[in-house]
Amino acid sequence: MKKYEKRICIYKKILVGLLVVGIFMIPSYWYYDIYARVPGTIRLRAGQEESIDLQVPVSGVVYQKTEEKVVAASAIPADSISVSLDKPVKITSVNANEYQMDLKLLGIIPFKNVNLHVVKEREIIPAGIPIGIYVKTEGVLVIDTGKFKDVEGNWQQPAEHILKSGDYIEAVNDKEVTSKKEFVEELEKSDGEELILRILRQEESMDVKIKPQKNGSGEFKVGIWIRDSAQGIGTLTYIDKNHQFGALGHGINDIDTSELMEVKGGTLYQTRILDITPGKSGTPGEITGMIQYNEENIMGSIQKNTTQGIFGAVNEQMEEQIGQESFPIGLKQDIEMGPAQIICTIGTERKFYDVRISRLDYIAENTNRGILLEVTDAELLSETGGIIQGMSGAPIIQNGKIIGAVTHVLVQNPTKGYGIFIENMLETSDN
Repeated sequence: MKKYEKRICIYKKILVGLLVVGIFMIPSYWYYDIYARVPGTIRLRAGQEESIDLQVPVSGVVYQKTEEKVVAASAIPADSISVSLDKPVKITSVNANEYQMDLKLLGIIPFKNVNLHVVKEREIIPAGIPIGIYVKTEGVLVIDTGKFKDVEGNWQQPAEHILKSGDYIEAVNDKEVTSKKEFVEELEKSDGEELILRILRQEESMDVKIKPQKNGSGEFKVGIWIRDSAQGIGTLTYIDKNHQFGALGHGINDIDTSELMEVKGGTLYQTRILDITPGKSGTPGEITGMIQYNEENIMGSIQKNTTQGIFGAVNEQMEEQIGQESFPIGLKQDIEMGPAQIICTIGTERKFYDVRISRLDYIAENTNRGILLEVTDAELLSETGGIIQGMSGAPIIQNGKIIGAVTHVLVQNPTKGYGIFIENMLETSDN
């Protein structure tokens, strides 16, 4: 009987514990859900009445950061606008400028400060064609350090505790190095004397000293694996009237270090699709293409590699291939849950394919995953199983506007994937 009572007592404590956890978790989840539905930045078109319809129990005040005036659809004092985001709010500004919206949850709890940027109306040309990508690193990228046997058979680790994965070697004894070949040549010239390497580590430049050692073959080494370039296939998202492009919707990360690559520049090449490997649960599919790295196939130059995509300039050959049909930009507040389309090239022809937008996430840390979408197009599902590697950058279209670009696939369900808001790509491109 005592054992039974003791067991009941334990069960009660567990239930009470679960109840306490639930009491804390439910409000936390509710708060996070509301937080994710309120963008940190909202862009408004100059000269147009914009409707912000977030349907969240949040209210606050909009005020101007400059001398420009904000005019609301309701009667509000000139210096500020009281807003309640549990219903649509209409705001108009005549000039491109900046404002701030300070919000409180339930009108009481300090919640979030939202930046309001007034921007000019803009149109861009959606692409959706495959591109070959080649980039040169900023210096020589250290993938990892290791050890080797010297001429006497002893293990040597010259780079241990000096260099680390993710470092970029920019110069040797003040001489700039831009390739693996140049770095190896400097090691050979050292004749075993100590070298001063200028490296870039997490955006900080520093000098380190290292002494090369001869390996079993008599070559001078420091015990590192290095890389000076990267290549692959992606999808071009858009070009604009100034011949600038955006692609991928995410950055080029090194395959070994997983770090965003510091690039000195790069080139876009025309590519031909050879094969499609459909995706399935647990195994992402991919586009296999052929890239010929010659001057005749150059389509543009890469100038920036960022977390929001790669950016640069295209040539006339690329512009002729895409055409001139431009689409207006769809801002975050324009996007609706429901049907949309993506533009991509699976065979030899660029096509629109049906998708469905099922969720929006405005948290800044999830910049590449702001849009959750699902492929509903029977033809695309038959060909690829959904979203596959190589489709990153495919423009997302809704209601005649370009609203974003595909960035990731859900590995366990390739019919679903994520996208980035087009306004985030354009902001990075312009800065």
